[in-house]
Amino acid sequence: MEYGVDDPTIEICVNIQPPTHAQLVQLLVLYTLSKSWRNTTYFTVMARLFTLPAVLILLILLTIQETQSQDTSWAKRDDSGKEVVTNLQFYFHDILSGNNPSAIPVVQPPRNRTTSLTGFGSMTMVDDPLTVGPESTSKEVGRARGLYGSAGQTDFGLIMVMSYVFTDGVYDGSSFSLLSINQAANQVREMAIVGGTGLFRLARGYAIAQTYSLDLATGDAVVGYNVTISTYI
Repeated sequence: MEYGVDDPTIEICVNIQPPTHAQLVQLLVLYTLSKSWRNTTYFTVMARLFTLPAVLILLILLTIQETQSQDTSWAKRDDSGKEVVTNLQFYFHDILSGNNPSAIPVVQPPRNRTTSLTGFGSMTMVDDPLTVGPESTSKEVGRARGLYGSAGQTDFGLIMVMSYVFTDGVYDGSSFSLLSINQAANQVREMAIVGGTGLFRLARGYAIAQTYSLDLATGDAVVGYNVTISTYI
């Protein structure tokens, strides 16, 4: 049996599956064409199928899918409630050796002014890469820029004044600021997050740092970070 375009007995059955980005774009194009080419039977059908509400739904789906496509494996966001809680996991590479170190000592205390064995008073400026994995070849997702200094006369407590600036996915251009004591001799330590920019504007939270590797001969270190940040929606 053949049905005409105006036959009311037509029943359309759709197996609903999440459309791909390309399929949504194609449907939107068909809608646009149907508005221009109303005189053909095919596009008359399309014009009836793709009403204004349908196009709005397509645009919403496109927006949602575009956002989902920018998700990153190293960062998760929970937008429920009045706050956004973001969890970040990455590795911090502090490299003092080689021809192109990412950390350079800029201040050394006068030897006649201290007897501390902790390097008390020394300061290091850094531009350290942040990566998804602990390997130096792992994908870079940002940089840690700032300085740390030895603030302990009897222990290896480093004062950290750092901005962690991200370059990956939806977090590109966003940053959080860390100001805290880093008890570097401890395997695991906690530090305070006091602010941020972009998606991390008005951030507050904490970072759990754990040493992954340390070369005692060069001072090169790789540190794993697990960061929890709360921001307002």
